[in-house]
Amino acid sequence: MKTRSVIAALMAVVLLSGCATASINSDGVIEIGERFFINQINDITMNHRQFLGRTIQYEGIFRTVDGEGASPDSHFVYRYVPGCCGPEGISGFMVDIGDAEPLETNAWVEVVGVLEEFEDPQGQTRIRLGLASLTELEERGAEFVEP
Repeated sequence: MKTRSVIAALMAVVLLSGCATASINSDGVIEIGERFFINQINDITMNHRQFLGRTIQYEGIFRTVDGEGASPDSHFVYRYVPGCCGPEGISGFMVDIGDAEPLETNAWVEVVGVLEEFEDPQGQTRIRLGLASLTELEERGAEFVEP
């Protein structure tokens, strides 16, 4: 009986301590913060069908990758994440900026967009944010985030 009480208490502590889920503001926008950035991006990516059509907001580094051949340019907002030897990876989303003028690579931005599926030039279904707003910010957050 005592063991069950201890297990129940431990489970309650785990459940009540800082979940890695994104916060949702009063407008229903999913706000991805710095503290659990990687976990929140991974959760949305892995379970993207649950988030399709939802508005997502976060800050990160803007980058345009020039398209090759028939592929159009691709735009990303991301942060650096750990690899085996330092900040070797990135975490974030592709962003469809539509007719908006792309910002300079490495600009620190806040992006707000709706998660959507699209078919890339190779016929693969992928996800991206359909842009609602892209704002360049003066103050930079943490470019490198850890899990």
